[in-house]
Amino acid sequence: MFLSAYNPPPSRAERRTTMPFDPAEALADVRHEFGEHGGVNMSIEASTTFTVMDPEVMPEIFGGRLGPETGGCYLYGRHFNPTVYTLGKELAAIEATEFGYGTASGLSAIAATILQLCAPGGRIVSARTIYGGSFALMHDYLPQRTGHHTTFVDITDLDEVERALEPGASVLYCETMSNPTLAVADIPKLAELAHAKGATLVVDNTFTPMIITPARLGADVVVHSLTKFVSGASDIIAGAICASAEFIQSLMDLHHGSLMMLGPTMDPRIAFDLSLRLPHLGLRVQEHSRRAMLFAQRLQDRGLDVVYPGLPGHPSHGTLKRIMNPGYGFGGLLGLDLGSTERANDLMRTLQNDERFGYLAVSLGYFDTLMSCSAASTSSELPEDDQRAAGISPGLVRMSIGLTGAVEQRWTQLDDALNRLKI
Repeated sequence: MFLSAYNPPPSRAERRTTMPFDPAEALADVRHEFGEHGGVNMSIEASTTFTVMDPEVMPEIFGGRLGPETGGCYLYGRHFNPTVYTLGKELAAIEATEFGYGTASGLSAIAATILQLCAPGGRIVSARTIYGGSFALMHDYLPQRTGHHTTFVDITDLDEVERALEPGASVLYCETMSNPTLAVADIPKLAELAHAKGATLVVDNTFTPMIITPARLGADVVVHSLTKFVSGASDIIAGAICASAEFIQSLMDLHHGSLMMLGPTMDPRIAFDLSLRLPHLGLRVQEHSRRAMLFAQRLQDRGLDVVYPGLPGHPSHGTLKRIMNPGYGFGGLLGLDLGSTERANDLMRTLQNDERFGYLAVSLGYFDTLMSCSAASTSSELPEDDQRAAGISPGLVRMSIGLTGAVEQRWTQLDDALNRLKI
């Protein structure tokens, strides 16, 4: 194994008890990669292949015995690339893992992780309420193509999770904060259940970068859609896997590695762009959270059905307060249940076309507010019965609260739309 961790890895017990943790501080400690000519930013290594100075080294690299930090060099762009490699170290610092590596998309990170962890015909236990693409991967694609079957559970019901882990599940999968109901997974307790049954806990932390650090709570693998908050501009499709150096190395094995064999490669130019956005990720997350909390409180004061884990009445409020990192708030997403698809569509149409409050679009983490009716968009891969079981109502509007405009300006736009529609 030739990967170099950004610092000595803490034990699982240390990750759980050494609090508090500030991801921004961890990133600052590791972000010291100079450019080729001494620039303050790292250089972009755009080569797809790399020179070997000694021909005898080539078989050692192909055999996985030598690498860029152990007497070898980089090999090929689908394997490791220096720019993507550096981004991986920075993401690992934020997520408190040994190492990380970028992928072409968030879904490719999830798929590669599951395929690496599950033997043929293996079984997965997954939260029922997850992103529709992740649900389709496990509910439809994997059983048909690979023989992997998934048991879907209410991730907040620990007894149900424990029963589902019997017998012999390989992976327990969940989102830190569920899409779109914003239920918070009790990661320390889920980790205990998974590890007691010999399963690997995989957590999608896309909704809560900086806010929650799953690896410090017992998660084994943390995946991201970097397309969302990490990018912050809805201009990049990318993903990441953060885990032990051993697991990342296994993903890149030239014979059995899911990243190497399936090839969801991150372009080094994308890695460079993302690396430049990490230093202000914490500031952006704080402001997303501040505005979402303000709007959630005011919407609740109007008597509306608001879904936001920062509100004391949210079922996951206590869990989130117990596991969150201080200083980053409760997240930038909120839900507003208007009871019917028609009312939800009326509000979103008015907010976009008349009030210029935000955009009627899928995705999240953008600097402007994005709105969608989840049942008809990002959760549409779930059949209606599964949507009901997941708590996704037809009138649930998911809002990813943006950063632009003055706060009171944005609230006035939202308030005017509600008044116009008599909501």
